Amino acid sequence: MERTTGILLSIFSLPSNQGIGDFGKHTYRLIDAIAKQHIHIWQILPLNPVGYGNSPYQPYSSFAGDELYISIDTLADYGLLKQSSIRNYNKFSERVDYEGVRKFKEPYLRKAFKTFQKNFHEFEQEYQLFTSQSEWLYPYAVFITLKKQNDDKPWQQWPKEQREWIIDRHYSLQSLENEIRYEEFLQFIFYKQWAGIKEYANAKGVKIMGDMPFYVGLDSADVWQRQEEFLLDADGYPTFIAGVPPDYFSEDGQRWGNPIYHWKQMKKQHYDFWMKRLAWSAANFDITRIDHFRAFDTYWKIPVECPTAQVGEWISGPAYDFFDEVYRQMPDIQIVAEDLGDLRKQVHKLRDHYHLLGMNVAEFELVPKQLKKKRREHVILYTGTHDNDTLEGFYQDLPQNRKIALRRYFHNCGYENRNFHELVIRYCLNSAAEVVILPVQDILGLKKEGRINTPGTIGSPNWEWKLKNLKTFYELLPKLGDWIRETGRDH
Repeated sequence: MERTTGILLSIFSLPSNQGIGDFGKHTYRLIDAIAKQHIHIWQILPLNPVGYGNSPYQPYSSFAGDELYISIDTLADYGLLKQSSIRNYNKFSERVDYEGVRKFKEPYLRKAFKTFQKNFHEFEQEYQLFTSQSEWLYPYAVFITLKKQNDDKPWQQWPKEQREWIIDRHYSLQSLENEIRYEEFLQFIFYKQWAGIKEYANAKGVKIMGDMPFYVGLDSADVWQRQEEFLLDADGYPTFIAGVPPDYFSEDGQRWGNPIYHWKQMKKQHYDFWMKRLAWSAANFDITRIDHFRAFDTYWKIPVECPTAQVGEWISGPAYDFFDEVYRQMPDIQIVAEDLGDLRKQVHKLRDHYHLLGMNVAEFELVPKQLKKKRREHVILYTGTHDNDTLEGFYQDLPQNRKIALRRYFHNCGYENRNFHELVIRYCLNSAAEVVILPVQDILGLKKEGRINTPGTIGSPNWEWKLKNLKTFYELLPKLGDWIRETGRDH
């Protein structure tokens, strides 16, 4: 990959008429604007149906998309709704109200489904192609329908015959057929709209980088459908759970609660679940960033009865055996390894053996001594990620002597910008890193109000940050474009 530049912006953070960023006109305008300034990668967060705490890293499925991102206005373009019937909802909000948006959008989605059924012949060929390529679709539609029938309770708490439908198919779904078809319709529309965006971006020279969580949610169609491939008890509850041990940032560690993979069982199936996940990602994104990459080498296994992540043990992951299978089946897949943190050298060896792009975060390096260190070239350098404070929020908390030292360092490098975030952006663009990715919040110079997520915390305000509009961002882009061209990152 040539020296290039990208942005990081989640879909839910885009402006929209209905309270959450979606696959509508603002998405296309963003692509036009960044392509014009030679920004060739757009990294997003997972698009799967958000689960507990509205986190995209605890999804109900690794394959399905969240219908929240469906553009209601685009449904009118398909002839499934009348444009005159569409109202706005929280158009200028700066936080996403997930529950409110779901309630607002559902009547429109239901109405579009009825029109779709009446005019099915117009979509039949496209629909049949989608369903034939999506073996995950029907089990997911059944899962989410049964979940709604059970007041959104986890699948482990459903009636026994419903819980075991995925194993024996004995429970009759006849009375739920229309609801199942509705869920399949939502996925068809979701991927129809997304395919349009990806095709448009690629035509403009912009690659989409998707994000894949390493673990899956316990209350998910993935675990329900493949129970034998996770460490579960007879009732479907985990016997061990995922997380990371105590470190500098947390004395208790992080107890994520995701079920642990039964890797020995998965190996017997040639890692079929993971191969399908990666193939689906490769079909929908140009590049796939795998979160928590270090767990392929070693992962932290926590007994389920432990209330924190303090107790656990490091277990060897599938490592080379796994990635040999990946590249045997998908030799051209583009993978980025999230390799942040204090890792043992074997993780870096695994990454480098397959020539995977790793990650550096400038915010972790903002000490003059660190900044002078020579950087690997085959890496993506971020100013920050969705798990960090913004640059200006980070700067606010620094002691005065460190602020002075950093400014002196950057000014000695020849950067005369007054704003701290601009100094760091220019430092990154001038670095040896093959790729530089800038969160939109850092381009805008936002403070703590622009933070997406604080690890170790659940619920609001995580995953809620949203732009009221993109006016200021578009005004700043030409200056950023000049810096990109000056540093030879316009390829």
